[in-house]
Amino acid sequence: MSGSEPSPQRDEREPPAASARALAARVVYRVLSQQAFVSETLDRELGRSALDERDRALATELSYGVIRLERALWPRLDALSKRGAATTDPLARAHLLVAAYQLLALDRVPAFAAINEAVEALRRLRGPRVAGFANAILRKLSQQPKLSLPGALESAVPAWLWAELCSSVGREAALGLLGATGASARRGLCVRLRRDSMAARTPDPETLPWLASAEPGKLAPGAYWLPPSGDLRRLPGFAEGAFVVQEEGAQWCAWALGARPGERVLDACAGHGQKSALLAERVGPSGSLWVNDVSPRKLERLAQEFRRLGLPPPHSCSVDLTQGTGELPADMARVLVDAPCTGSGTLRRRPEIANRLSEADPGRLGQQAVQLLSNAARLLPPGGRLLFVVCSVLRAECEDVVERVLHLLEPLPFEAPEARAVAGEGQWQCRLLPQIHGTDAYFVASFRRRP
Repeated sequence: MSGSEPSPQRDEREPPAASARALAARVVYRVLSQQAFVSETLDRELGRSALDERDRALATELSYGVIRLERALWPRLDALSKRGAATTDPLARAHLLVAAYQLLALDRVPAFAAINEAVEALRRLRGPRVAGFANAILRKLSQQPKLSLPGALESAVPAWLWAELCSSVGREAALGLLGATGASARRGLCVRLRRDSMAARTPDPETLPWLASAEPGKLAPGAYWLPPSGDLRRLPGFAEGAFVVQEEGAQWCAWALGARPGERVLDACAGHGQKSALLAERVGPSGSLWVNDVSPRKLERLAQEFRRLGLPPPHSCSVDLTQGTGELPADMARVLVDAPCTGSGTLRRRPEIANRLSEADPGRLGQQAVQLLSNAARLLPPGGRLLFVVCSVLRAECEDVVERVLHLLEPLPFEAPEARAVAGEGQWQCRLLPQIHGTDAYFVASFRRRP
């Protein structure tokens, strides 16, 4: 098939998608052809659409489901065409995949609805020849048996990644990481309400109109989950600093550091500052927060976030902690090292990264984490506390890293009550997993600097 492809520059000038399926196809097209991310693209499209809550939920299911199972769906389509469906252009491919997901992975969607909307969309976008091809191939597909979700998920990621996931956490947990979660796993997005905000202009969280439809989190104080609704930054209260958009597992990791009022604390890999903001609230005006990131641009974003939240600016440095400690002071009470990683713990929410990782990435990033921890330990006095966090479950980035820094850092049970409630009394390391905790997956380990 042939046809001109939509330009990325025209995205925002396109009319909002008129249906859940059309919206999902637009998201799938951009993720597969433009290296976009599902979550950001879906949020943008939902924010522009007038779809009701039911259709928003369907668009979310289709967008994530297609990207999650694309490697299992496409061979089934391709096998039904004499010349191979893979000759289709990217936009047609996206519509075929959205229809195929409905036919092979969903039970309550009528086959004729899935087929007809894809065919009519391609008739408008690519003409009658492409529409006729789509109609023929999808009708054949509708006669085939459904996919087995566990088998489809296993085949939907590279073989090396599946093997590493199973080796690290077992097959059941690996399937949960890929999206085969039970009722405990939440859909949608998460925020952190700031009930004890230091910003006088922040409205009372109880007055926020969207709070009634939010589900309280189970791990982190102030965490709330919302149904798919687009960009949460458009919700009332965001501009005034009433809440932070932050996944509940990430919130819990920041709480697990155990920062106390008056302490000097470092967020060593601060990024855009969501965890930093929580730490700033914990140490309070009598404390001192330092933030560091190798990217000055991220620190600029962090400063903007602190201004939105009405928080005093932290002490800021841009030091590559894999190389040394630079100008960072060596008298921190606590250090948070949220190390760069493969992000394998976010596969449920970011399924597109499975095919963007290489087999060498876990070992490379694990070595980087060892260097980060070794230098971060130098910023603590003997007995000072350090929390190691990665949003990964792969041993090369988790246990293997811990083993390599034990000569510098001594395991120390979690101190924060929020951490002990989840990890258990006396524990010093913990994994959050989607099918157990309903969050992204994280590996967290607590230490103190050896004398």
